[in-house]
Amino acid sequence: MIERRRFSRIVYQAQATLTQESTEVTALVCDLSLHGLLATSEQSDQLDTDKQVDVEFSLAGSDVTIQLVGNIVGLNNNVIRVSIDHIDIESIGHLKRLVELNVGDDDLLHRDIEHLSDLGEYT
Repeated sequence: MIERRRFSRIVYQAQATLTQESTEVTALVCDLSLHGLLATSEQSDQLDTDKQVDVEFSLAGSDVTIQLVGNIVGLNNNVIRVSIDHIDIESIGHLKRLVELNVGDDDLLHRDIEHLSDLGEYT
Protein backbone atom coordinates (compact mmCIF):
# COMPACT_ATOMS: atom_id res chain seq x y z
CA MET A 1 0.00 0.00 0.00
CA ILE A 2 1.33 3.41 -0.95
CA GLU A 3 1.57 5.97 1.84
CA ARG A 4 -0.45 8.99 0.71
CA ARG A 5 0.03 11.17 3.76
CA ARG A 6 1.96 14.34 3.15
CA PHE A 7 2.20 15.29 6.83
CA SER A 8 3.97 13.63 9.76
CA ARG A 9 1.58 12.35 12.39
CA ILE A 10 2.48 12.32 16.06
CA VAL A 11 0.91 10.27 18.80
CA TYR A 12 -0.74 12.67 21.21
CA GLN A 13 -3.64 12.02 23.54
CA ALA A 14 -5.94 14.73 24.83
CA GLN A 15 -9.60 15.07 25.71
CA ALA A 16 -11.42 17.02 23.02
CA THR A 17 -14.84 18.46 22.34
CA LEU A 18 -16.28 18.13 18.84
CA THR A 19 -19.24 20.37 18.07
CA GLN A 20 -21.65 20.47 15.15
CA GLU A 21 -24.41 23.06 15.59
CA SER A 22 -26.18 21.95 18.82
CA THR A 23 -24.48 18.53 18.97
CA GLU A 24 -21.50 18.27 21.31
CA VAL A 25 -19.43 15.09 21.47
CA THR A 26 -16.63 14.23 23.90
CA ALA A 27 -13.68 12.54 22.21
CA LEU A 28 -10.08 11.51 22.74
CA VAL A 29 -7.49 12.80 20.27
CA CYS A 30 -5.18 9.88 19.44
CA ASP A 31 -2.80 11.45 16.95
CA LEU A 32 -2.47 14.64 14.98
CA SER A 33 -0.58 16.44 12.26
CA LEU A 34 -0.49 19.93 10.78
CA HIS A 35 -3.28 18.82 8.45
CA GLY A 36 -5.65 16.81 10.63
CA LEU A 37 -6.27 14.53 13.55
CA LEU A 38 -7.59 11.14 14.56
CA ALA A 39 -9.96 10.88 17.51
CA THR A 40 -12.19 8.26 19.10
CA SER A 41 -15.58 8.69 20.71
CA GLU A 42 -18.38 6.44 21.90
CA GLN A 43 -20.71 9.20 20.66
CA SER A 44 -19.33 9.32 17.11
CA ASP A 45 -22.66 8.18 15.64
CA GLN A 46 -24.09 11.61 16.59
CA LEU A 47 -21.79 13.35 14.08
CA ASP A 48 -22.78 14.17 10.50
CA THR A 49 -20.01 13.63 7.95
CA ASP A 50 -21.62 16.20 5.65
CA LYS A 51 -21.16 19.06 8.14
CA GLN A 52 -18.04 20.78 9.39
CA VAL A 53 -17.01 20.14 12.97
CA ASP A 54 -15.49 22.51 15.53
CA VAL A 55 -12.72 20.81 17.51
CA GLU A 56 -11.24 22.10 20.74
CA PHE A 57 -8.63 20.51 23.00
CA SER A 58 -6.10 21.70 25.57
CA LEU A 59 -2.44 20.83 25.76
CA ALA A 60 -1.59 18.83 28.86
CA GLY A 61 -0.07 20.78 31.71
CA SER A 62 -0.81 24.20 30.23
CA ASP A 63 -3.59 26.67 29.62
CA VAL A 64 -3.07 26.44 25.83
CA THR A 65 -6.19 25.51 23.89
CA ILE A 66 -6.16 24.55 20.22
CA GLN A 67 -9.32 25.37 18.27
CA LEU A 68 -9.97 24.42 14.67
CA VAL A 69 -12.72 23.83 12.13
CA GLY A 70 -12.48 20.63 10.15
CA ASN A 71 -14.16 18.22 7.81
CA ILE A 72 -14.90 14.66 8.87
CA VAL A 73 -13.17 12.56 6.21
CA GLY A 74 -13.74 9.24 7.91
CA LEU A 75 -16.07 7.85 10.55
CA ASN A 76 -15.82 4.15 11.33
CA ASN A 77 -16.15 2.08 14.52
CA ASN A 78 -15.97 5.14 16.83
CA VAL A 79 -12.86 6.41 15.02
CA ILE A 80 -13.15 9.95 13.64
CA ARG A 81 -10.71 11.30 11.05
CA VAL A 82 -10.75 15.08 10.70
CA SER A 83 -9.02 17.19 8.05
CA ILE A 84 -8.32 20.76 9.18
CA ASP A 85 -10.16 23.35 7.09
CA HIS A 86 -9.50 26.43 9.22
CA ILE A 87 -7.30 27.08 12.24
CA ASP A 88 -6.43 30.43 13.79
CA ILE A 89 -2.84 31.67 13.78
CA GLU A 90 -2.35 31.14 17.52
CA SER A 91 -3.61 27.55 17.40
CA ILE A 92 -1.51 26.64 14.34
CA GLY A 93 1.53 28.09 16.11
CA HIS A 94 0.93 25.83 19.12
CA LEU A 95 0.21 22.84 16.88
CA LYS A 96 3.39 23.45 14.87
CA ARG A 97 5.43 23.62 18.07
CA LEU A 98 3.85 20.42 19.39
CA VAL A 99 4.65 18.58 16.15
CA GLU A 100 8.15 20.10 16.13
CA LEU A 101 8.87 18.80 19.63
CA ASN A 102 7.58 15.32 18.85
CA VAL A 103 8.66 14.64 15.27
CA GLY A 104 12.38 14.84 16.09
CA ASP A 105 13.41 15.56 12.49
CA ASP A 106 13.80 19.18 11.37
CA ASP A 107 13.89 18.25 7.68
CA LEU A 108 10.61 16.36 8.03
CA LEU A 109 9.00 19.27 9.87
CA HIS A 110 10.13 21.77 7.22
CA ARG A 111 8.77 19.49 4.49
CA ASP A 112 5.42 19.39 6.32
CA ILE A 113 5.32 23.18 6.58
CA GLU A 114 6.19 23.47 2.89
CA HIS A 115 3.32 21.11 2.01
CA LEU A 116 0.99 23.11 4.25
CA SER A 117 1.81 26.32 2.41
CA ASP A 118 1.16 24.55 -0.93
CA LEU A 119 -2.37 23.44 0.00
CA GLY A 120 -3.97 26.59 -1.38
CA GLU A 121 -2.74 25.68 -4.86
CA TYR A 122 -4.89 22.55 -4.92
CA THR A 123 -8.24 23.93 -3.79
